[in-house]
Amino acid sequence: MQTWHQEVPFESRDPLVQSIFTEDSIFFDIETTGFSPSNTSLYLIGCVSRRGAVIYIDQFFADTPKEEKNLLLAFLEMLGPYQTTITFNGLGFDIPYLKAKYAQCQVADPFACLSSLDIFQSLSGLKKIFKLPNLKQKTIEQFLGIARNDLYSGGELINVYHAYVDSPSEEGRKLLQMHNYEDVLGMVDLLPMLSYSRLFQGDFTVASVEKNNYADYSGAPRRECLITLSHPFDVPKRVSCGAGDFYLTSYRDKTKISIKIYDGELKFFYKNYQDYYYLPMEDTAIHKSVAFYVDKDYRTKAKAATCYSKKTGCFLPQNETIISPYFKLEYHDKTTYFELTDDFLQNPSALKPYVVHVMSCLARLGQ
Repeated sequence: MQTWHQEVPFESRDPLVQSIFTEDSIFFDIETTGFSPSNTSLYLIGCVSRRGAVIYIDQFFADTPKEEKNLLLAFLEMLGPYQTTITFNGLGFDIPYLKAKYAQCQVADPFACLSSLDIFQSLSGLKKIFKLPNLKQKTIEQFLGIARNDLYSGGELINVYHAYVDSPSEEGRKLLQMHNYEDVLGMVDLLPMLSYSRLFQGDFTVASVEKNNYADYSGAPRRECLITLSHPFDVPKRVSCGAGDFYLTSYRDKTKISIKIYDGELKFFYKNYQDYYYLPMEDTAIHKSVAFYVDKDYRTKAKAATCYSKKTGCFLPQNETIISPYFKLEYHDKTTYFELTDDFLQNPSALKPYVVHVMSCLARLGQ
């Protein structure tokens, strides 16, 4: 087994990076000859840790598959002082793979007492926000403008490792080492991306709310609700995304959300329609206790779709029931609306959950 150790300065002043990459955390990345731990081998583990202003990169390399257990034991010792592991898709692959390998060696699970941060998992729900074809590590690095010397994927290097085992060469070793080195050290540079996940999880304060008049594409007058958010961490790149009635732009430590205001008439549907009569001439429903005084020719038993009263005003949309009471255009509509009032706009306990809901809709549906 070969071990390699290198040191580079830790130069990031990003408060988010500093809060995550502490001396209690360790990054790691593994290289294997396939996905199944039962019939493939582990040949390289790279680790990145920090002591003050210095980053330590340690790599453990198996010259042959017979040295796999040596890698596992060396990594087990390396994990000893740490409380948190940081990976890229480690919860999806690296950690389950290693757990299976340790079980084969009858070694206790080293991850049982460790917390885990998976960068890929933290970003997986935000793919549409970034407008990226995928969330592979190299794709995100390109999004951030990070350059690489390594040109290979892990899958492409499997044959390189097999060739190295058959005929060890300095060229093959360097290719294998460089790929793992740039993968594991590159994760540190990906940490600012977690500012987006923090933002979409609600790590913000509402800085301002205002109503704005504008003209749509046809020139018709419209109104929107503009909400400005302030967040403790800068996002690394400007992003923008729209979905239906919502539009978001995020840059540095500010995010602006535009929500179309619905001006007009909406319907409030009563749930217990069996207790109501519908009045076709007035296009509204009234309770049976009141309908007793209405001529039978002017009333009919209400159905779910006709059991409503109407209200005119200005409203904000929601794709789930976040704010009640809510209104609809028609009974089967999925989008609901709630009345836009000054009380709502001045109530942070109501405003913030709604903003989080809007952002979740953008992450799920954004283009």
